[in-house]
Amino acid sequence: MNRHVRHGVRRTAFILAAVSALGLTACGPEEAPPSVTPPKTVAPSSTPPAGPAPSATPFPKPAPPSATPSSDPDFAVFPCSTYDLTFTATLAERTTSSYLLKITNKSGKPCKVLDYPIVTFGDPDGAATERAETHPGTDIRLKPGESAYAGLMGSTNDGTGRTVHSIAMTMNTASDLEQVPLKASTPGLYVSSRNAVTAWLSNAEDALSL
Repeated sequence: MNRHVRHGVRRTAFILAAVSALGLTACGPEEAPPSVTPPKTVAPSSTPPAGPAPSATPFPKPAPPSATPSSDPDFAVFPCSTYDLTFTATLAERTTSSYLLKITNKSGKPCKVLDYPIVTFGDPDGAATERAETHPGTDIRLKPGESAYAGLMGSTNDGTGRTVHSIAMTMNTASDLEQVPLKASTPGLYVSSRNAVTAWLSNAEDALSL
C-alpha cells in the first residue's frame, strides 16, 4: 500500500475516534426517560354530592282542629217536638185549679226540652203566659222514657173568664217545625188573664212550686 494512502486511513480513523469520544462527553451517561404517572381514575360515588344543609325547621304542621260542637254529646240532639212525646195534665191544686203538666220522651233517641210549653185554651188568643222566674237557665236533655214537668196555674172564677175542659200543648223547637198539638183533659179549668205556666223542669216538685 502507498505510504500516502496508509497515512490517510490512519488519519480518518483518528478523526472518527475523536468525534465518537466527543459525542459521549457531550451527552454524558444515558439518562432514563422521565416516568409519567398515569392520572388517577375516580370511581363514581353512589352518594349524591352534598347540597345545602336541610333546614332545621320542618314544614309547619297544620294546626290541630279547634274544638267543635261535635265534641259536645248533645251536638246531634234535636229539640223535642210533639212527635217525640206523650203529654198529660193532672190536677195538682183543686182550690186554685192548678195542673201539673208532664211530657215523656216516647221516641228511641234523646231530645232536648227548650224553655216553656206553649199552652192554649182553645183559640190562639187564649194562651198561658210564661212565668219567667221559673226558667232553669239550661235546656233539659230527655233520654227515651224520661220526663219533664211544668206547672200550669189556674185562677179563681171571678166572672171575667171561662171554664175549659181541655188544653192543647206544643213545644218550643226554636224553629218553624210544624207540630201536631197534644191535648190533655183539664175538667173545670177556669181560664182568665191570670193563667201562667212555668218553664219545663226536671222534677215535679219544682214545677208545683208556683
